[in-house]
Amino acid sequence: MKQGRSVFCVSLVGAFCWGGCADTGPSGAEEQLTTQGAALESSAEKSANSATPSTASVDARASLGVLSAIAVGANAAAWDGDLLDRKVPALLEDAGIQLLRYPGGSLADNYHWLSNTPDDPSVGGVDPSNTFDAFMSVAERTGARAMITVNYGSGTPQEAADWVRYANGGCHGYRGPKPTYPGASRLGHDYGIRYWEIGNELYGDGTYGATWEVNHKPHDPTTYANGVVSYSAAMKAADPAIRIGAVLTAPGNWPDGQTNAASPQAWNDTVLPIACSALDFVSIHWYAQGPSGESDSGLLAAPQNGAATPVSYTPSIPDMIASLKFQLQKYCGAHASQVQLMVTETNSVSYNPGKQTTSVVNSLFLADQVQTWLENGVTNVDWWAVHNSPFDGNADPALYGEYQFGDYGLLSRGLTTDSGALEPPAQTPFPAYYGLQMLSHLGHQAKSQPLGVSSWTPLVSVHAVKQVNGKIHVLLINKSPSEAFSVSVSLNGASTRGVAQVFSYGKETAAIRKSSLRVQGSAFAIRVSPYSMTTVQLP
Repeated sequence: MKQGRSVFCVSLVGAFCWGGCADTGPSGAEEQLTTQGAALESSAEKSANSATPSTASVDARASLGVLSAIAVGANAAAWDGDLLDRKVPALLEDAGIQLLRYPGGSLADNYHWLSNTPDDPSVGGVDPSNTFDAFMSVAERTGARAMITVNYGSGTPQEAADWVRYANGGCHGYRGPKPTYPGASRLGHDYGIRYWEIGNELYGDGTYGATWEVNHKPHDPTTYANGVVSYSAAMKAADPAIRIGAVLTAPGNWPDGQTNAASPQAWNDTVLPIACSALDFVSIHWYAQGPSGESDSGLLAAPQNGAATPVSYTPSIPDMIASLKFQLQKYCGAHASQVQLMVTETNSVSYNPGKQTTSVVNSLFLADQVQTWLENGVTNVDWWAVHNSPFDGNADPALYGEYQFGDYGLLSRGLTTDSGALEPPAQTPFPAYYGLQMLSHLGHQAKSQPLGVSSWTPLVSVHAVKQVNGKIHVLLINKSPSEAFSVSVSLNGASTRGVAQVFSYGKETAAIRKSSLRVQGSAFAIRVSPYSMTTVQLP
């Protein structure tokens, strides 16, 4: 069993370091190219000539929607002994974290918030210091909003409603429950937490054979759906302003489509007809590959094209979202347009993380997939997790990376694997951290707009966001391990002039590097190194 997600014997899909986490070598800062092809320094010219020409376009007139104030988040766990480290809030703020989900994965269905204790210690514990109030202090210092996953598996609607009341209905005249953990307030709080999720991966309670989720109630989607209705009523009685979410399966990922005696209809087809009227959002979890089946090229292709390995399969992100929207329309009717879509857990592999999770490949995957979800109308995407633990997972030499261990965390905990592999010091960012930080340079502030893009080269993903002030930022992700590209980017419906700020990260850098690029007109050119990502903030 690993921290935060339990090991089980089925094939599941959907289941920065400031130094030392990537190859060190020549600078990955991109060469400056002007739109007119002006003369360059001879060394830069040679470098550009060694790159494969490519083109991309950004349509400034094609808005793909408006981003929410909670677009990009991460999971924080009550068992995380490093969560309260004084360095953590600043690191998370620098990564652009807008939301923190608590109390963390499967622990949520085994967690009693009033006492900060597990229902069954044999299947997962907590850190005594990581109380709800302690977590909220981290969220507030980060400048992030909170999402709470209430205990469905071993809890009650009353317990969940009491949590809402303590979190949002406190201050003078408070008559709600008083937690027994140290540091609790006898007056409650006015945190104003809006998003509340009913349970974690309840389909993993044995309904379809695999058992990793605590659930003392009958194991079937009908009981869960009716439970969501009961929880929603009790919790909204405590605070009508909150938004309630339910767990769905990611389309095309196990156990989507599974049926049996306990589930004559598939999970989503059972939950939505019963619970939709009580819902404000639905959440799915997506882990693109299964353990032992990791492939760097397959992982990097998954957001746009899906991926198939000997142990797992997933559709592409656009296909999954299309399926979810179809299901919502089918079962929720007019209410469907009011139901938000969220991805409250995601990472590369469903369990037993290997070296791919701590390599630059996972960083590129993070940035690409999160932005692809947002472009397809998802309100919030939460990476798993702030911290996790190191594992002796897949260390196949064919996988890129220097570390010989896996870790789902954005930040190291400085721990050692069973085989003796040692992590870098605690709070050292892993490459995935830089994926989030790059997204903050791309820009995901509330009311900013993802734009329509195209790329001539499948190995170069392009994303663009129009900021609230009208300026356009462009992200290019080179998924090739060995080929550099010189990309000419055209701007349709926009023109720019001045000095652009350029942020780059990849296998040739240990952290994000900043440079500048003079631009003029409706196009610019940029060189993107192998296994790298580059954001250009146009003036």
